[in-house]
Order: sequence, then C-alpha cells, then structure tokens
Amino acid sequence: MKELFPAKQVLGFAFSILLTVVALAVIFLDMSFQMGMLILLVTAFVQAGVQLIVFMHAGETEDRPAIYTNIYYGVIIAIVTVLGTLLTMVWDM
Repeated sequence: MKELFPAKQVLGFAFSILLTVVALAVIFLDMSFQMGMLILLVTAFVQAGVQLIVFMHAGETEDRPAIYTNIYYGVIIAIVTVLGTLLTMVWDM
C-alpha cells in the first residue's frame, strides 16, 4: 500500500500551498516594498523548483544530468537577459 500512495507529490503540494500562503501574507501584512519583493522573489523561485522537481519529474529519468544542465542554462540566459535589460533601459549603461 505504501508504494501506491504518492507521498512525494502530496508533500510537494502541501509545500506549494505553504509557499502560496507566505506570498499572500506579503499582501495582507503591512510590509515595506523591499521586504515584500524579496519574499515574493524567493517564494517564486522555490515554487518553480518544487514544480520542476516534484511535479514535472525532472530528476527521475536516465538523462537527469542533461535535464538539469538545460535548466541551469535557461536560468543563466534569463538572468543575463534581465540584467542586460536593466543595464540598458534603467541604468543607462
């Protein structure tokens, strides 16, 4: 019976709900803008990681290193794109 119960998915779902409650607490509590944005960014990235690992089964196949390499590459490209946009449009560099 233990192998029929999806414990990993249930725990991932509970953790996702907890992260959503933390994000909603930013809205309902009177926080400063900087603190609220920091909490929202951290919860968003953790939530994305939980979704990739638990629900999209990113690490359960034989080509796990290739999948994680592609994820890291995508994150690096996103960071470079955001920082490049900030450099040119906001900071005039």
